[in-house]
Amino acid sequence: MPETPEAFWERTRGGLRVPPVEEWDTWPFTGPVMPRELEPPVDEERPRNGAGGVDCWRCAHGDEDALWADEHWTVRAFDRPSGLPVVVLLETREHVDFTDLDDERAAELGPLLLKVQRAVLAVPGVGNVHVGRWGEGSEHCHIWFMARPARLEQLRSSFAAIWDDILPPAPEDVWRESLEIVRRELAAT
Repeated sequence: MPETPEAFWERTRGGLRVPPVEEWDTWPFTGPVMPRELEPPVDEERPRNGAGGVDCWRCAHGDEDALWADEHWTVRAFDRPSGLPVVVLLETREHVDFTDLDDERAAELGPLLLKVQRAVLAVPGVGNVHVGRWGEGSEHCHIWFMARPARLEQLRSSFAAIWDDILPPAPEDVWRESLEIVRRELAAT
């Protein structure tokens, strides 16, 4: 029988491990690391932003600042540069979550993932594009594309998202030029 959240939490108390991350080439920090103890389960999770379509940022802003859009999907960047060369989101127009995609939207998703990945990879100096789906902040379906600079192997792997927050933001003009390349690539396919 699977563990309840309470049983999972109880099992972890006092038993958290520190993986040998300081030995990993991609680990962005130096010095000792200590995990926080897990807090006990809450009675009910707080609602995500836009839950039930109420006060949903994506729904309220439509195509505003979209790099590309079609009848069902949009691709957008954030409103300012971050540490990695390019970070964009593929989002549904309809207020649905990832797990609620109907068969038609789900069938479109695979080709769109490749289309966006290839567009971001077209930016000179990008070595790889990490594609991720984190859905804890917003209920609206969104998939991340994070460009890793070429030849900077320390930025490889799942820590790229952390590096994005650590690295100084890209210069505004460089960032905008990179987004324009992504826009052109998406429009051309």
